[in-house]
Amino acid sequence: MKELSIHREEKFDFAHLFNYSEKINGNISPYLKDVRLAAADSFSKTGFPGKEDEKYEYLSVESLFEFNYNYRFIPEIIHFNIKHVFNCDIPTLKTHMIFLLNGFYYGGAQQLSELPGGIIYGSMMKAMEDKPDIFRQYFSRSTEMGNDGLVNLNTALARDGFFIYVPDNTVLDKPIQVVNLILTNKELMIQPRNLVILGENAHIKLVICDHALSKKKSFTNSVTETFVGQNSRYDFTLIQNEHNDSSHINYHFINQEKGSRVDTNSISLHGGIIRNNHYVKLNGKGSENYSNGLYLTDKDQTIDNFIFVDHAFSNCRSEQLYKGVLDDRANGTFSGRILVRRDAQLTEAFQRNNNILLTEEARMNTKPQLEIYADDVKCSHGATVGQIDEEAMFYLQSRGISEKNARLMMMYGFAHEVINRIHIDALKDGIAELVYKRLRGELAKCDNCAIISS
Repeated sequence: MKELSIHREEKFDFAHLFNYSEKINGNISPYLKDVRLAAADSFSKTGFPGKEDEKYEYLSVESLFEFNYNYRFIPEIIHFNIKHVFNCDIPTLKTHMIFLLNGFYYGGAQQLSELPGGIIYGSMMKAMEDKPDIFRQYFSRSTEMGNDGLVNLNTALARDGFFIYVPDNTVLDKPIQVVNLILTNKELMIQPRNLVILGENAHIKLVICDHALSKKKSFTNSVTETFVGQNSRYDFTLIQNEHNDSSHINYHFINQEKGSRVDTNSISLHGGIIRNNHYVKLNGKGSENYSNGLYLTDKDQTIDNFIFVDHAFSNCRSEQLYKGVLDDRANGTFSGRILVRRDAQLTEAFQRNNNILLTEEARMNTKPQLEIYADDVKCSHGATVGQIDEEAMFYLQSRGISEKNARLMMMYGFAHEVINRIHIDALKDGIAELVYKRLRGELAKCDNCAIISS
């Protein structure tokens, strides 16, 4: 198949991209075509979220699109064994692997795989064709929680991503690991779209690793929809480790049914601009959500976390714990909102954001929010922004520990509260090592990953 790409000479031209997309994608289902057309129409009317949108108060989205990115609607033809290019060096972490290369599933002729119990995973594009009933039931059904211009842009333009389906009463034997690689000799814009579906009484663990192996400038606008059935459990860990010329906006929409539990851990180690949008709807009695995040930034990097948890039913519980260490001229934002609806009695909801600034130039904006309409609830929120405790530093130094090591010990202890919430032991140990190296200033990219030139 001929390789196709679009290069824009000036500003972002959505109409040109979408019209071209329609020309090469004539075999999509009528349902998907209608969804894409509606998203395109919405984006044409609203455009990018601007400063007037409170959720993007501290991030200029439109400026991210001023660069001349290339855009692909079919996979780039790259001939190599991707497992020889990327080897994650956590030898005790045994997983089922999914590779995405520049936003497209990379799996040769077999685009969908099936595991015992009927678990299906692989290419989103292939799932559209082979599993149309499942696809139609779930695709683009949860994005109304935080539907904005960037979500509409992704819905209109996305071509591929990963797909995971777990039937009722199924427990996966080991985690699924999605390795999302950017490897290109051109500046690239990527729009992956992902879908994760758990039936009732199911349990899986999912690990996503975002890596940019090329030094070229890149922009990723990713949307993941996750549906968790009754009494199911979903453990999710995201590791973001890209370079300073990367920009990554990530949306994760999670819809939970009665009695389900979801644990998410977002570990942001490195990246030029990172924006994580995390939307949760507790859509059944007795559901629980635990959202955790750790971000380590320096130089001129930007990290922006937005979290919204909607308590729509009674007897539900949610916790948010986000911690950050900012060095040099780094900028950070945390905006967390908890909504407790009128009928969501006996809600328990807790939110905490703690930050350490290592320089006078580092900046952190934090805005925890509670919106409560029920009267029988237990809710709290809090945020701190400060520097390393000088009294604790003095205590450690008085015990013969150097100033450098004392600072490192305190930062690592601060971060470990989040790391300790990861439920995969081998992954927890591997991330602890990466965080330790990052705090020492040794980690510019994932040095635990073997990157071999092709």
